[in-house]
Amino acid sequence: MPDSPRTAIPSLKVPVTPRDHAIGPPDAPVTLLEYGDYQCPHCGRVYPVIEELLKTYPGRVRAVYRHFPLIKMHPQAKLAAEAAEAAGDLGGEPRFWEMHRLLFTHQTQLAPEDLLRYAQEIGLDLTRFEQDLVGHVYGPRVMEDLAGAMRSGVNGTPSFFINGVRYAGPKDAPGLTAAIDEAIRTQSAQGNKPGKD
Repeated sequence: MPDSPRTAIPSLKVPVTPRDHAIGPPDAPVTLLEYGDYQCPHCGRVYPVIEELLKTYPGRVRAVYRHFPLIKMHPQAKLAAEAAEAAGDLGGEPRFWEMHRLLFTHQTQLAPEDLLRYAQEIGLDLTRFEQDLVGHVYGPRVMEDLAGAMRSGVNGTPSFFINGVRYAGPKDAPGLTAAIDEAIRTQSAQGNKPGKD
């Protein structure tokens, strides 16, 4: 049943593009987009859930990550997001995801010296990486994600959109699994078209 204007479900205002960081095929029936904060403990708890969902639904789920650092609450989150962007730019998409993993699995260690250590661990050019962090080269990219999130009604982390529609259920394995199953059924009923971004 379509939503009335008064009960309209928030939708993603900035569509997924090749600029985004994504794991999974572009034509997957379900796109699960997260706006997250590397210092947010709730994001840290949901990180392994997303990893498990990708294993449970191979080829059927594309996971997309965008930055929404809660700067006042989490003062290290923005630089951590810049570090992830630097990793992706200096080492390609696989390095972004390696840095992403390290940031979420070491949430209490996000000082600049920790970020440099992670960069070394994944084999980045440390001189360039440090220069980019000091110069906040990727700050505008992070803030662009944040602005897009606000346009989509995001005000906290983690926030999820499934096929472009805001997910308001429990941010745990049972809740997200049920939502993905429902999205797959919906796409199948519509002729198995790729998930709408």
